[in-house]
Amino acid sequence: MSRSKKFDMLLGAVVLGTVGTLVGLSMGMGFLPAGIVIGMCLGAGVGYLGGRDFFLSIFVGTIVGGVLAWSLGGVDAVTIGASSGAAVGGFLGVWVSMLLDLLRQRKQLASDSPVEQPGNSQS
Repeated sequence: MSRSKKFDMLLGAVVLGTVGTLVGLSMGMGFLPAGIVIGMCLGAGVGYLGGRDFFLSIFVGTIVGGVLAWSLGGVDAVTIGASSGAAVGGFLGVWVSMLLDLLRQRKQLASDSPVEQPGNSQS
């Protein structure tokens, strides 16, 4: 396994482990160990598949959600705001990734198909 893939797996385990911790804290202390373990396993799996951009969207969502919750609801709302922001950031990251792939495919199809030039007809 390459060094880059190991780093991506570690990064994923840290990012989604943090999200699992936040979700576990918001659900109650009994859910905390399960949230951490599930988050770390999912993060390592996504890291193995190469989801570095996905982790960036989750990270940004966590920070924005936490800061927004802190400014609107105080310190007690930070945990819920950060975990909700991480979820929304993940959804937006997947959505943007799908749109970028779609645009890339359209551009590839447009460059591969022959385009008839004006004034170049054979009739």
